[in-house]
Amino acid sequence: MDHTYWHRQTSDKPLFPDLLWSRPENQQTAGKLLIIGGNLHGFSTVAEAYNESEQAGIGSSRVLLPDALQKTVSKIFEASEFAPSTPSGSFARNALASFLDLASWAEGVLLAGNLGHNSETAIVLENFLIKHSGNITITGDSIDYFLPASSQLLLERPKTTLVPSFAQLQQLIKATNSPAAITSTMDMLRLVDALHEFSKKHSVNMLTQHADTAIVAVGGEVSTTKTSQTLLQIATHASVWWLQNPSKTFEALSTAVV
Repeated sequence: MDHTYWHRQTSDKPLFPDLLWSRPENQQTAGKLLIIGGNLHGFSTVAEAYNESEQAGIGSSRVLLPDALQKTVSKIFEASEFAPSTPSGSFARNALASFLDLASWAEGVLLAGNLGHNSETAIVLENFLIKHSGNITITGDSIDYFLPASSQLLLERPKTTLVPSFAQLQQLIKATNSPAAITSTMDMLRLVDALHEFSKKHSVNMLTQHADTAIVAVGGEVSTTKTSQTLLQIATHASVWWLQNPSKTFEALSTAVV
């Protein structure tokens, strides 16, 4: 079988060195990222993503949290903005206006997770994906809100990058009624083949991790890279590289994990 779609990358032999050499040289041209997440009981994931975005070379980042966190967070986290929350401290249905307003400022959005579990949050997330037309990267429990009922929205929305855990990837593949099951014991060749076929059929960009390997699948092209990054680190770097190279999605996502 011809595997020309499989591109192997190492830290000392990046697939797309031109992207590394042509990074924005100043903050004004390095792009704007909106990071959304958190709930009353935690915002560490969002704070980590914010710090990681700076490491990734973003020009400017803003963070959107439920306003249940405002009293405790606003004085220690100056980059934070707040949207209406439910009594339990998650994003409320009427937080959508804040989502859309801040997303219009940004060139990319990262749904970082740490959202808790709330039916109103599910509604606002689904409506946000429908109404916002820009780049959105989704990871953590943000993905869980769409499984399984709204899986097709994730898979067919343009300008969407998913960074799922392996268990989430299995659920997404299952939701497509694909005859090829994804298992934790399958070898890398079979996994690459499965993601090659999957990414040819669906609009979504996929960036996942299996063991110590990051796997990018976009439009039938697949890259693999050994990495020690966490999924949140991968998702944050992918968000930054993608918004800085919006017309080179596969190249940007692959370079993000070098």
